[in-house]
Amino acid sequence: MRSRFTAFAVGDVAYLRASWHPDTSPAELELDPDQRWYRLDVLAADAGGLFDDAGTVEFRARYKHPDGAGSTNELSRFVRVDGRWLYLDGIVSS
Repeated sequence: MRSRFTAFAVGDVAYLRASWHPDTSPAELELDPDQRWYRLDVLAADAGGLFDDAGTVEFRARYKHPDGAGSTNELSRFVRVDGRWLYLDGIVSS
């Protein structure tokens, strides 16, 4: 989760695509260059340990934009594929 947040913060689209499950990855991914992600708070995590094949992370990420500051909350699902954790999908809330 933290590595994907960092990729959003630095605009690393290649890493985001590589860490996204191919079944749910969007055909195109374009980040807003004016949106600056600056804080990640992990609120909860379930499973995702050494012997798990799936897990969830609930987080709040904060950003600044010329139109104003804001945050996004998400409950993300991750799955382990060939030893690597991949982002599957998430439920975004306010």
